[in-house]
This record gives sequence, structure tokens and C-alpha cells, in this order.
Amino acid sequence: MNNVMRMLMVVLLALVVSPVIAFADEGVAWDALSGQEQKLLGTFRERWDQLPAERQQKLRKGAERWSKMTPEQRQRTRQRLKRWQSLSPRQREKLRQRQQHFRQLPPEQQERLRQRREWFRQLPPERRKALRNKWKAMSPEQRKAFRKKHRPLRK
Repeated sequence: MNNVMRMLMVVLLALVVSPVIAFADEGVAWDALSGQEQKLLGTFRERWDQLPAERQQKLRKGAERWSKMTPEQRQRTRQRLKRWQSLSPRQREKLRQRQQHFRQLPPEQQERLRQRREWFRQLPPERRKALRNKWKAMSPEQRKAFRKKHRPLRK
């Protein structure tokens, strides 16, 4: 995989899907990066010192996560990046807002949503498709009634 694609994945991980990161007050010199970090972040070498410390830390965190991934995880990440790049700016913004909303939910509610998502992912593809089609065919009122009726039990 070329360096540009690798860097885009690192940036995507750091900026879009990574959890909130505690940032250092000062930047890190390029020479202070490990060899692995320099390899993964090579496209930033010439301008590294001009990057804000916060951005440097995000990139380093993304590089660290990338280096710890299995080949399968890296492949899934590449697929996600490709899907992300195919989205329109409007779709990307909508996803960012949904992610922000999710992060503001109480931890218990986040966990319930994760469990529901996993349940859905485990369904056979034809069942998932049927449920999606059913949902798309519902009116806003029907969707609201469905949500109310199928609200997960609170722990």
C-alpha cells in the first residue's frame, strides 16, 4: 500500500474514529519519533515541525494504533477509509454529528446501542436487508411508534 493511502488511514483513525485523546502541550521533534512512527508518518516529515502539538499527538496515536493492528484489522480499516472517502461532504458531516451525539450519551445507553448493532450485524444478510427495507418503507410516525414499542429495557 502506498504511503499516501497509509497516511490517510492513520489520519482517519486519529481524527474520525479514535476516542478523545489527551494532548500534550508541546510538540515532538521529528527526530524524537521512533523509526516505526517516522515510517508511518513519513508524508508529514517536511512539515512536522509546523504542525500544532495537538495534531502531532493525534497522528502519533493513529500511527500507534495502526502498528498494533492485525492484518485483518488493517484490511477492515482500509475498507472503512475507502467507504469514508466515497461519501459526500454532507454525508460525512452527518456521520460526525451522529458520532458526537453518541459520545454524549450515558455509557449504559452507548453499550445498549453497541449490543443492538452487534445483534443486527449477526443477522443473515437477507434478514438485515429485509429489516432495512421495512424501516425505509415506514413513515416518520411509524418509525417513532416502532422505536417506542421496541425501546431496549433499561438495566
